[in-house]
Amino acid sequence: MRVLYPALTWRIPTREKVLYLTFDDGPHETATPFVLDQLKQYGARASFFCIGKNVAAYPEIYQRILADGHAVGNHTQHHVNGWKVSDELYQKEVADAAQLIHSDLFRPPYGRIKRAQQQKLQQQNPGLNIIMWDVLSGDFDTDISPEACLGYVLYHSKPGSIIVFHDSTKAWSRMQYALPRVLAHFSKAGYRFAALTTPEKGMPV
Repeated sequence: MRVLYPALTWRIPTREKVLYLTFDDGPHETATPFVLDQLKQYGARASFFCIGKNVAAYPEIYQRILADGHAVGNHTQHHVNGWKVSDELYQKEVADAAQLIHSDLFRPPYGRIKRAQQQKLQQQNPGLNIIMWDVLSGDFDTDISPEACLGYVLYHSKPGSIIVFHDSTKAWSRMQYALPRVLAHFSKAGYRFAALTTPEKGMPV
């Protein structure tokens, strides 16, 4: 995928001990406040790729994400798979979510986006940064244990890594176990956790 889509952002090149935690699919009534509480304990910043319908359902939690100084990104209105819908519907999904989520960041649900969809999005939204990842925690996978989820993140993360967790019902048990331990481990190792944008300007760090 990285070879096929070199224009997308897969990690942040740096030698600095910094990691980029990202959370997909929220806001969620239980998971998102938990994530925000954990991040606050470590003075960590993160990026939340939100689904438009969930922002509409939980506006107060969305506002807390912003108030706590985190970045937000568009994750479509209904979490659609770009490989399975028309280009026109995909554009509408992104545009509808953009009415609620004002950001230059976008992450395709499931990481699936057609090249034509990518090109149209970036033509219509100059400066749009499509964010992928280099460390997928697997917290959404009900076949893996919380310990395996944690171990994967600890083993594969390195300076500049973009790490994916999910603030969702499906991921809850694994994310709830892994996130506090990821924060503790890498904080002890001298890392800091940064957002992919500054909330005030929406510009890449």
